[in-house]
Amino acid sequence: MRKRTLLSLVSVVPLFAACGFRLRGVPQFAFHSLFIQAPRGSMLARELERTLSSSTEKLTVLRDPRSPDDAEVIFELISERQERVVVGLNASGQVRELQLRLRLRFKLRKPNGDDVIPDTELLQQRDISYNETIALSKEAEELLLYRNMQTDLVQQLLRRLAAVKTL
Repeated sequence: MRKRTLLSLVSVVPLFAACGFRLRGVPQFAFHSLFIQAPRGSMLARELERTLSSSTEKLTVLRDPRSPDDAEVIFELISERQERVVVGLNASGQVRELQLRLRLRFKLRKPNGDDVIPDTELLQQRDISYNETIALSKEAEELLLYRNMQTDLVQQLLRRLAAVKTL
């Protein structure tokens, strides 16, 4: 029985290799320095900076507002909005389901003003049930979902920044 399982596993490995499957590695960027221009106190910008700084040692992340022109590219966080929309009501008109959205607009440009990535909007959304009798726990769940969406957006941003091949 063990030999059969081992043989079936060994026969599957070449199939994965043949289809081009490989684990996502460390991102490679076409630039060596990046300035993050974002509103003060932006949690998304802080997480992006932390993720970029730890992703590779070849990239320098600058945040000093006096030195945006020292960077090869400037990441400009245009807007970041959290939205909470009612999508379901019960027969008596009470809220039963919400949709949480995190909307982000950004662009990547050179210090001379040329766009590398034009003005782009990313959106994450999650559905959540709601019950007013447990409002405090639902509020904590909302915060957790917003944090999760923020992490997903940062990962999307990393992939988009890594997709830039030439400056």
